Amino acid sequence: MKNWHNETIGNKAVDALTKNEFDAVYFATTKEAAAFIMEHVKPGTTVGFGGSMTIDSMAIQDQVKAAGGKVIDHGAAGLTVEERIATAREELVSDLFLCSSNAITLDGLLVNIDGMGNRVSAMTFGPKKVVIVVSTDKICRDEKAAFERLESIAAPMNNKRLDMPNPCTRTGSCMNCQAKTRICRVYSVMRKKPMVTDITVVVVGESAGY
Repeated sequence: MKNWHNETIGNKAVDALTKNEFDAVYFATTKEAAAFIMEHVKPGTTVGFGGSMTIDSMAIQDQVKAAGGKVIDHGAAGLTVEERIATAREELVSDLFLCSSNAITLDGLLVNIDGMGNRVSAMTFGPKKVVIVVSTDKICRDEKAAFERLESIAAPMNNKRLDMPNPCTRTGSCMNCQAKTRICRVYSVMRKKPMVTDITVVVVGESAGY
């Protein structure tokens, strides 16, 4: 029954995204989604990673390396702050950029929140190809519900993951804090596919990321 529900709302979101000029496709599993992504990776392909827990759970980096691609990941262990920023800039001009979206809506909007703004920048312009993988858990009824999801799930979960000393890590929901360590700084709503960017939104029926 859950598979039926995920497929039903997943394909409804795909239809809405398509009407908004995005390329969009539904897969039941992240394994199928990973196979689709790897169709875009050839020897020498530069692949940027936008810090997505959804993408991380798919073990794509190992597959990219095995295929002869080059991984560009600002979240790689051991990087200094300066190296992280430089790597994030490299991601902006990668051949393929992989990320998720914090929420999508049943009327085909992509809603995101960012700290540096590097992910939402790369999602809209720069890379030759962008693939956004989103689980059906992140499908919301409308834009208002999407922002509520950002505040109640995505923001506190990412703050907790990054071990940030912000109020949401104690309350479990956004407090609109004014802390210097606040990571919720850049908000983005994509209503239509950006004019010159090749984007495919992959909706998956399995739970992945947050």
